[in-house]
Amino acid sequence: MAVILSLVSLAMVHCAAAQWNTNMVDDRKVVVHLFEWKWNDIASECENYLSGAGYGAVQVSPPNEHREIWDPFRPWWERYQPVSYKLTSRSGNEDEFRSMIRRCNAVGVRIYVDVVINHMTGVGAGSGYGTAGTSYDTDTRSFPGVPYNNSDFNDWQCDRDIQNYQDATEVRNCRLVSLLDLDQGNSWVRSKIVDYMNNLIDIGVAGFRVDACKHMWPGDLKPIFNGLKDLPSEHFGPGARAFIYQEVIDQGGESIKATEYTDMGYVTEFKYGLELGNCFQGNNHLKWLSNFGEPWGLLASGSALAFIDNHDNQRGHGGGGHILTHKEPKQYKMANAFMLAWPYGVARVMSSYSFDDTDSGPPANSDGSTKDVECFNGDWVCEHRWRQISEMANFRRLTAGTAVENWWDNGSNQIAFSRGNVGFIAINGDSWDLSATIYTGLPAGTYCNLYTSDYTSKSCTNKDGGMTTVTVKGDGNAYISIPANDNPVLAIHTSALM
Repeated sequence: MAVILSLVSLAMVHCAAAQWNTNMVDDRKVVVHLFEWKWNDIASECENYLSGAGYGAVQVSPPNEHREIWDPFRPWWERYQPVSYKLTSRSGNEDEFRSMIRRCNAVGVRIYVDVVINHMTGVGAGSGYGTAGTSYDTDTRSFPGVPYNNSDFNDWQCDRDIQNYQDATEVRNCRLVSLLDLDQGNSWVRSKIVDYMNNLIDIGVAGFRVDACKHMWPGDLKPIFNGLKDLPSEHFGPGARAFIYQEVIDQGGESIKATEYTDMGYVTEFKYGLELGNCFQGNNHLKWLSNFGEPWGLLASGSALAFIDNHDNQRGHGGGGHILTHKEPKQYKMANAFMLAWPYGVARVMSSYSFDDTDSGPPANSDGSTKDVECFNGDWVCEHRWRQISEMANFRRLTAGTAVENWWDNGSNQIAFSRGNVGFIAINGDSWDLSATIYTGLPAGTYCNLYTSDYTSKSCTNKDGGMTTVTVKGDGNAYISIPANDNPVLAIHTSALM
């Protein structure tokens, strides 16, 4: 009996530990959120760009059937109003979804699915049909595509919207902005959620971003996650588990804490982007970043999904605050460069579309269908393709496993540090030029500055001004000159030696 119990305990530890494995390949460390991209466009991006860059995984928008909303015209948040768990959405049908996952896995790029399991569509939406043609009726709580009925919702505990975020019971049992709150304590509801997520695992997804976890009880989420299958061995090897990161908006001051969820997987660290936004917008000195992470009150690095902005807070939703977005490109690139050079958490890069109205859905044709992605055409922003971000994603991969060393600052907003003896970054956040001899910790040689220049076969071509190359002397020192212009960063590593 003791032997059997020991084996069971080991199996449970294995499953729990594996939940923190990103399942990325080739030491890749960066997730990109291709927000509202169609499945065919994501597949092409995996093959033609992401597989050759430093990105290891894509977070995709919810793939399940959702409500269609025409007033306002096809807003982004209709994706967060589920009708069923059928795999037909604004991004494409099930065949296209399956094809995307096959094609991305084939080139070593993993897919993380945004799963919406806290709720269904909004109360008061009446009756209608979802993107797969399935009927729903919010008045009678009828969702035959799952199926769910009025016994599957939390109305019996709370039949109204959340009013008080200081009351944890209310936050978890009442409705989030009128969305019909599922009762995850109900075994039938849990079984249908597990079936949905296991179907995605069978298709080949590598992990899940779980929406609105703050609005679900940790004790209800745990059996859902424990009910998930191992990932298919042909893609991930034996015993691999889905990588899980949970959306918990915790900026301090509320009753529910992100740490309540860290024993089940990673958790989105919303304070990360807030603090870096404050620094790179000039509200705090960059010199203080020398111990950025846990000493700042952030989650432990091994529990944190780090990001500068996401699809919610770039629109002023999801907690808000001093959030940098693509609309402030200089500071945004600097903050992303720091994130990708600093060894904290699992980093996620945002890839957006242009918007003025915070409700606006993705670029759409007159019939409401999403336009094909054409990066930099005025519709699709594609920050992940900006050289200043994509090169830093590769920097993170190449410096994985090395420590921050050789911190330098000028007592203000000019900082530099190395990652072991592999990479070095310097950032000028002041309004005057940085000109200093700094110890880099790198081997002697001439390096291409990847923040301003393209590096190909020992050729370094400047694209944006500033230093093209930097020469590290035999003692590890280098003269660094960074003007206070639109590209005030220097980033070098040993794979870009001239």
